[in-house]
Amino acid sequence: MSPSPDNALPPPRHDAQVEIEVRYAETDQMGLVHHSRYLVWFEVARTRLCLESGYHYAKIEELGYLLVVTRSELTYRQGARYGDTATVHCELEKFTSRGLRFRYEVRRGGELLVEGATEHIWVEKASGRPCRIPEMLRPGFERLEAHQPALGRRRHAPPR
Repeated sequence: MSPSPDNALPPPRHDAQVEIEVRYAETDQMGLVHHSRYLVWFEVARTRLCLESGYHYAKIEELGYLLVVTRSELTYRQGARYGDTATVHCELEKFTSRGLRFRYEVRRGGELLVEGATEHIWVEKASGRPCRIPEMLRPGFERLEAHQPALGRRRHAPPR
C-alpha cells in the first residue's frame, strides 16, 4: 500500500556528523574546550555536509564561488574536556537563492554540549559580490534542506 498525501512519510532527515577527539591544544586554563574551537568544529561538519550535496567545499571554490559567513550563534550548555570524543551534527536549516543557514549540535554521547547556527551568503570569488546560488549546485543543496529537522528544536529564541 503506498502512502496517500494525508499519511505520506515525511522527507528524510539529513545531517552530517563528524567525531572530534578533543586535543589538549583546544582546551583553556580551566581544562575545557575554548569557546572559539566550536566554530572550527562547526566548519568541519559543514564541510562534510557540503560534500554530501555532491560538491566538496574546495570544489565550490574552484568553481569560483564562496560561502561567506554573515552570522554565527553559539549557546553553551556544558564544556567538553581533553580526551572527550564529541560528535558534531550539522544540518541545512534554511535554503534561499542567495543564502544558507546551518544548524549545529555538539554532543558527548547523548549529552548536549553546544548548539548553534551560522548564516552564509553566496559570493562570486572573482568580483567579491553577492550572487545567487550557482544553478549546478542548487539540486544538491535543495536535497539537504532540513524540511524535517534531524536536530532538536531550539527551546528559546536567540537574543536580538
